[in-house]
Amino acid sequence: MGVHRVDNTAAPDNRVVLVGVDLGPDSPFEASLDELAQLAESAGDAPVARMTARRKSPDPALFVGSGKAEEIKGVVAEHGAHGVLFDQALSPAQQRNLERFLGVPVADRTALILEIFAQRAQSHEGKLQVELARLQYIATRLVRRWSHLERQQGGIGQRGGPGETQIELDKRMIGERIKTVSARLDKVKRQRGTQRRSRERSGSFRVSLVGYTNAGKSTLFNTLVKARTYAADQLFATLDTTTRQLWLEQAGRSVSLSDTVGFIRDLPHKLVEAFEATLLEAADADLLLHVVDAANPQATEQIHEVQRVLQEIGADQVPQILVFNKIDALEASRQPRLPVDEVERDGGVRSARVFVSAVTGQGLGALRGLIAQAAAAGARALPAGVPDPRFESVPSTPWSTATP
Repeated sequence: MGVHRVDNTAAPDNRVVLVGVDLGPDSPFEASLDELAQLAESAGDAPVARMTARRKSPDPALFVGSGKAEEIKGVVAEHGAHGVLFDQALSPAQQRNLERFLGVPVADRTALILEIFAQRAQSHEGKLQVELARLQYIATRLVRRWSHLERQQGGIGQRGGPGETQIELDKRMIGERIKTVSARLDKVKRQRGTQRRSRERSGSFRVSLVGYTNAGKSTLFNTLVKARTYAADQLFATLDTTTRQLWLEQAGRSVSLSDTVGFIRDLPHKLVEAFEATLLEAADADLLLHVVDAANPQATEQIHEVQRVLQEIGADQVPQILVFNKIDALEASRQPRLPVDEVERDGGVRSARVFVSAVTGQGLGALRGLIAQAAAAGARALPAGVPDPRFESVPSTPWSTATP
């Protein structure tokens, strides 16, 4: 097992130890642990050490085994850490056992993402969605950890039989709250459905920004529509869907542009379910702008992950334009040969690809041209062929696959 010291100057109350387990060649190990560190920092934690281990399969009791758990305990004590974050999902029993063994709170990747979502949700709808996902997660974690989870007696001085356990009370209360929140979210979904039908009747062309978290969607959105949506260089900077009108001079019309929540590897399934009302903005769009961080070494893996989530929410058949953002951060040798080209996505589908920088504005004219072309033709009937020469911002050079 490897131990990598990160920082020991952080405040004692937010120091955490990161743990990643290499379970084989199919596990994106190092890149995943880097992402866990970013998630921890986004949640306000300060990673002070990284610990790695190799296993063929997780230990049923402690995930990493007793020997490795002992090493983690020593590192926690050495750094005065207040918690341990695991990159993989832990079962309720594994989490309970680890907390008892290590003497500090233990969380997995799912819990960390839920915590960040809870911190960032601003709208009433967003808060409801996060609350539902957290309740569904907590409901699976009601295992015996504390002494107060003992059976309550019928009454003082009485010899009545055992009453309802605290864990049963907790489950019942959580179940009732889940029903309440779900009903309120159903109402939100109906309202969104009414709004979508209204946009359909008005003939509005709907464009949604999708992509891996921190790919620069909100910055691109702000640049295109001159909005003030919060954007920062951190994971899940924004969660709530924002929709604005984007005027396209080439098409002589406006389109509806929506900024949606970012995706991430191992996005908790319950979170995808809870955010269904928001994610339907992508599924019901006429065109998706799939924003990619061109400067990220894991860009290809991130594209595949976004495509997987799009398939899960039924949006994989919506026409896409791949928007390779942040080309201002690329070295000269990695700059694209053409501002626009065509690539083959998963399933053999071909899509236009455009290279832009939301910060400097480079390539945004070509992007507007592609959107205008799609809006004029109707994206669902639009072939992924050569750009329409009517839109001058789209180069009329032949397509080729340029890799930055």
